[in-house]
Amino acid sequence: MRKKFNDRSNIKDLINVADGIQKMLGENCEVVIHDLSTLECSLAYVAGNVTNRTTGAPITNIVLKNIRLDGENSSDLIGYKTITKDGKVLKSSTLYIRDEEGKIIGCFCINLDITESINFKKYLEQITVFGTESEPEGNHNEFFASDVTEILNTLIEQVVTSTETPMGSLRKDHKMRIVGELDQRGVFLIKGATDKVAAFLGVSRYTIYNYLEQERSNR
Repeated sequence: MRKKFNDRSNIKDLINVADGIQKMLGENCEVVIHDLSTLECSLAYVAGNVTNRTTGAPITNIVLKNIRLDGENSSDLIGYKTITKDGKVLKSSTLYIRDEEGKIIGCFCINLDITESINFKKYLEQITVFGTESEPEGNHNEFFASDVTEILNTLIEQVVTSTETPMGSLRKDHKMRIVGELDQRGVFLIKGATDKVAAFLGVSRYTIYNYLEQERSNR
């Protein structure tokens, strides 16, 4: 269990900063604060509304993966591109909040909807530039889920689809690879994920534990 925010984390000051940034950048900006002591409902504060989330929403897949792979050595992510499920193009930054010992206890995230800016940029390029346009790089495909079931379903379905094998034809080795990939993405950091994955793959939770043990041993 990760340490909760406390008085020394200056969370009140962070809320003031979040409000200030959101007001300065306007309605296309959203600033959120996550408390990583409970990943299933980590969203503790929201200023603005770009991703249609409210307090109590789960952590995103990007943060889950970083914590699973890099732990306390996770680096801040600045200015990456992601696309919401309703088609908005966002320029986002995720900065980790650490306690006095350097442990990650939360994250401070800024999401700026730049959809209109990109559309205007494309218009300007059409009338001022010759040749083929280049697509912006750095799409991290971050999911902004409203509840923990949504993010689990999205991650599981994405990994299963990548196997290009019908559900009814999945063999043991397929299922082990799926469990290994989900583990790499931090899925099993979420409470209840083991039962969810087990039900999806049609195996017992103990089988999932065995798969995890074998996959981690192989890595």
